[in-house]
Amino acid sequence: MESMGSMHVNVLDVASSCLDVVRWQAGRQWSEGDFVAEETPIALVYNGVSHAVMLATAHDLEDFALGFSLSEGIIEDASECYEIEVLRHINGIELRCQISSERFVQLKARRRTLAGKTGCGLCGAESLMQVMRYPKVLSAMTAFDPAVILSGVKAMQAEQALQAQTGATHACAYLQADGSVQILREDVGRHNALDKLVGAMAKLTAAGQLSDRDGFIVTTSRASYEMVQKTAAAGVPMLVAVSAPTGLAVRVADACGLTLVGFARDHKCVVYSHPERILS
Repeated sequence: MESMGSMHVNVLDVASSCLDVVRWQAGRQWSEGDFVAEETPIALVYNGVSHAVMLATAHDLEDFALGFSLSEGIIEDASECYEIEVLRHINGIELRCQISSERFVQLKARRRTLAGKTGCGLCGAESLMQVMRYPKVLSAMTAFDPAVILSGVKAMQAEQALQAQTGATHACAYLQADGSVQILREDVGRHNALDKLVGAMAKLTAAGQLSDRDGFIVTTSRASYEMVQKTAAAGVPMLVAVSAPTGLAVRVADACGLTLVGFARDHKCVVYSHPERILS
């Protein structure tokens, strides 16, 4: 459900905007229009109580709210989020989520407030227990062909419309085991892109259009601990990153049974955990 609220037309309400720029190349200078990605303050509000403010790209907002709620453990199932209302204001966007009373009581008990940034997923955590949330151990034993993984990563590029327009966004995609791209979401922040993807997957699952988690997730970023945590929490057995993982990400992936692949580009990749899922 989308409500216009106190909306005014401004750049906070769009994913990208066109600016007048001056280009210089090989001694030649000219003026033209150029698209830049926009990042917008987005407040996540649960049952009337503000919980977090993130900087994110202002599209696929309902996917973002649902995916964030699932990834952060605020709810355990999409059915526990009854409504998501999008309110646009002159200074940002509110995502008002109505969740079950039981989950809201648990949320208040956690007393966690995040000050969101595109590069940090731990801002505002009050204790180490809040930071280190280990997902359940994954048991799926789908086998993946390295050539299919790499072809899938390449296929993602054609789906990244906002990146093609601005050159400033990350993407996360869910790919089938055959390398076909089923769902893709973009955002200025890699964590946000993954939350949007998780939310979209949950909606498709609820609609009976995604019956299993036998595919894999690809991110156009590095693989941090939180990217591993969000992937495993979504029940997906493999995360593929085009850049490097962190040591903590590798250890958490190993502990929760997730296959973590890095540097998936230029016809090669590196498997950091659970290589038994990779066909030799």
